[in-house]
Amino acid sequence: MTTEPHPTDPARPVERDWLTWTTAALGASGVLVVGWACLTQWGGIVHGHWAYAALLVGTLLASVATAVLGLQGRRRGPRRVRGTVLGVAVVLLGAGWLALTAWFRPHTAVEPALAAMSSDAAVTVTESGAEIVMTPTGEVDGTGVFFQPGALVDARAYAAVLRPLAEAGHTVVITKQPLGVAFLAVGAFDDARSRFPDVTGWVLGGHSLGGVVASTEADAADEDATAPAVGLLLYASYPAGDVSDSLTVPVMSISGSQDGLSTPAKIEASRSDLPADATFVQVGGASHAQFGSYGPQAGDGTPTISADEARSQISAASLQLLAGISG
Repeated sequence: MTTEPHPTDPARPVERDWLTWTTAALGASGVLVVGWACLTQWGGIVHGHWAYAALLVGTLLASVATAVLGLQGRRRGPRRVRGTVLGVAVVLLGAGWLALTAWFRPHTAVEPALAAMSSDAAVTVTESGAEIVMTPTGEVDGTGVFFQPGALVDARAYAAVLRPLAEAGHTVVITKQPLGVAFLAVGAFDDARSRFPDVTGWVLGGHSLGGVVASTEADAADEDATAPAVGLLLYASYPAGDVSDSLTVPVMSISGSQDGLSTPAKIEASRSDLPADATFVQVGGASHAQFGSYGPQAGDGTPTISADEARSQISAASLQLLAGISG
């Protein structure tokens, strides 16, 4: 511990001990976490929901202030024990906050998803802070697709696998979830229904955690009078509970044999939670991350087919479900 005269009150010197240095280090760590997130996943941050960008800005400002306060030290006085306890609590809470900030860092989309974000003669692609919309330029089918991304995945990562659905005449809406968590975007589907009056029925789709939320949304909206859910499309996913009796729409579960997260065993176990006539399609050799284009994912299996081949089979199976509904 070092002691220095206080700049405005020499009678009460400033102390710099382990707690003040720890506080300063915590602030510096926060700056590093924000910088690391921006340097490694800038595209996913800029093109994602504004919530994570706001979290980073708030974390950066708080971290700078924390570092400055730590370097300024603290005054000696009779309340030193109480201040120490409070300081330790603040440091622990700050460390937890930084851990969450790092965990929420998104997986940024990569090619060919980025190329699929461009409009052409067949599909018009528009992007806002809340969603990506793929609109067919020709005849538009009344069945649209509303898609929930997987946890912490850039919504653009699904552009390539879902674009063939738009090319086939279906309006495709990919929502951008706050902090990349599907449970925080549960109102997005109802909002989309009110803004796309030409869509008379929606196929709810989702990857991984997004499929869990899509299952709940489809179960809640399958009997609505206006723009109801007319299908459920699960990418490497399954419902959180039993919807086998309550869900009344066609269901297709597409999974990968090499998926290390939504494993084949988990997909098989989900059969009893889905309607008896649900269709199960397994893409041989496909991994969890191959349902989007965002690079490898921790805990996933090793794919034995190319990303292009996996994506082709996933898109084809999805179109099969839509053809059955629209036809």
